[in-house]
Amino acid sequence: MKFALAVPALLNYPASMAPWEPKADGADIVRFAQHADALSWEWLTVPEHLFMPNDMAVHMGRRFPEGISACAVLAGATRRIQMMTYVLVVPYRHPLLLAKQIATLDWLSGGRFTLGAAPGHLEREFDMLGVPFNERGKMTDEFLDAMIECWTADSPRFEGAYASFSDIAFEPKPARKPHVPIFIGGNTEVAMRRAARVGDGWIPWLITAEQLPSSLEYLRRQPGYEQKAERFEIVITTTEYQVEDYSHAETGETRIETDRDRILFELEALQKAGMTVAQVMPPRVETLEQCLDWVSWYDSDIIPNFR
Repeated sequence: MKFALAVPALLNYPASMAPWEPKADGADIVRFAQHADALSWEWLTVPEHLFMPNDMAVHMGRRFPEGISACAVLAGATRRIQMMTYVLVVPYRHPLLLAKQIATLDWLSGGRFTLGAAPGHLEREFDMLGVPFNERGKMTDEFLDAMIECWTADSPRFEGAYASFSDIAFEPKPARKPHVPIFIGGNTEVAMRRAARVGDGWIPWLITAEQLPSSLEYLRRQPGYEQKAERFEIVITTTEYQVEDYSHAETGETRIETDRDRILFELEALQKAGMTVAQVMPPRVETLEQCLDWVSWYDSDIIPNFR
């Protein structure tokens, strides 16, 4: 099993935010990233929204980073650990621009970027950007194909409904070949088909150990999955969010387990269900120092049991 660590303080999501996070600054976040980099975590996960509609801010918080620039800063401040957007909304950027941002980041960091990608769900965010909300799925599929063309072809050429290009040079290419890993976010069957077709992993949301096996049964039947089965990652958050899907309204108290035996039990259950990557959120401690101590404890007391 592999372990991805959520970067705190980049957002102020009410359901899981710790008391120290609202006042944290960039230096605190970089310090957190460097601390994790010195341990054995495989990824840092970075959230993204370009802005938050006021009517959603009460449930989702007002602060969110732009994913690519946040990953670039943290990659530049670290040496080993990989960055993963969790998740980036693909239709918000022209695929040539996004492909260039990602290729530059991956190339300069020595191959330390994983694209967690999804079509998005906040309709007003689409409206403000002038992106057609009802076409976001088709745009996501086309843009992913266009980016892969940029990353892999000597002379990229693409003709689509939303983007077309030809007779161009596209350098640098990503450091990893054939291209950066793509993990597809979303719980729907459409998302799972997309993950099987073009992805290297799947990031569901609000799914339990009991629900996971049936979803994986469907995923494994999809065209494209079989040839990548040995390297395909299933990324599951260990945070037990008590929120509604889409609205993010809290339905109870979100639980971030801190008891060692319970953590081990829950990880074993998720691993047995099919999880290959655990996305871990630090608990709601009072200070950054306590958060760093907990990250070290998890690294020394929990992670070695699954290596």
